[in-house]
Amino acid sequence: MKLRKLTLMMLLGFVVFLGCNNDDDSSTTIPDRDRGVVYEEDLAEIEEFLMTHTYNYEDFDFDNLYTNPSNDTFEIVFEEIIVGVNDDKDPLMDRPELLFKTVEDSGIDYKLYYLNIRQGNGNIVHFCDQAFVTYEGSLTTGYVFDSAVSPSGFNLITTGTEAGVVKGFQQGLIEFKTSTSYTDNGNGTISYHNHGIGAVFIPSGLGYFSQPLVGVTSYTPLIFKFNLFERVIKDHDNDNIPSYMEDLNNNGDLYDDDTDGDLGPNFIDNEDDGDGYFTRDEIELVAYTEDETMTPFTSKEDAQDYFDNNALPNEIFDNIEDNFDGTFTLNTVIITDTDGDGTPDYLDKNTTPE
Repeated sequence: MKLRKLTLMMLLGFVVFLGCNNDDDSSTTIPDRDRGVVYEEDLAEIEEFLMTHTYNYEDFDFDNLYTNPSNDTFEIVFEEIIVGVNDDKDPLMDRPELLFKTVEDSGIDYKLYYLNIRQGNGNIVHFCDQAFVTYEGSLTTGYVFDSAVSPSGFNLITTGTEAGVVKGFQQGLIEFKTSTSYTDNGNGTISYHNHGIGAVFIPSGLGYFSQPLVGVTSYTPLIFKFNLFERVIKDHDNDNIPSYMEDLNNNGDLYDDDTDGDLGPNFIDNEDDGDGYFTRDEIELVAYTEDETMTPFTSKEDAQDYFDNNALPNEIFDNIEDNFDGTFTLNTVIITDTDGDGTPDYLDKNTTPE
């Protein structure tokens, strides 16, 4: 799965070193092309594709996004617009489902187009979560270089030995939500309902840039179609503070948040404020097994609904645990602020647990 396997290499440099042996055993390093120039070329190629291609929008029921069961099995199919064949169809560029966002990387503001067929009606996906998707990666030529037909889990950021996905895919995916439920078909397969369905058109600067793939040359824009089914909220340092909450400046970069200045970013530091007490000891963990009527949770949906309707202002979702007896436990975290100064205890060096 190239979407994940090559990302670590990309993030470590985006540089391909080609050794060239000769008589004096010297080597040559080919420098990367200018990112700004490459982006202009990529954007032109992507927009040309969007103006000359369409997709099977007539097969999707936009009037009944979440009530027509056939929408759950919809798969995007791109096709070139050909005069006299299908020139009565809207090009992608003219479809209301085509949106874009600006993504900054390496000093460049990239225009990232994405096709929002259905946003999804489940949980949001944070930029540092793990997401479970099916996908197909292709080029503007139609060449398919990678795919996953069964739901596969991908970390959306790289940490340590865990490789993340390319930034363009991450930034497209977080615009969508997960499924609301699923059906076990009894034959080893699962059908998801009300999940996000879309595609993202990625300039190479938000993809693999100078790193070539098999069948894909350097500096090539990518297209990913995907279905987003589930997410796992990551807690990289197991301190019971979800990693997305450790992005204190909300800039989408976990590595520049270091409260105690020990060169260990908060999301991989289980003692965030430097007061000698573990973060997990400066918060309150709560486990719910039943709702306000003393009725046990018999599904994840029941537990999620309870949290959505009853959570305290300083209470955050952690996870829902299957008890394997027909019931579920909702685990949450209460962010305490003992002295009421607006800084949570786990980030306040002057507040320690009793």
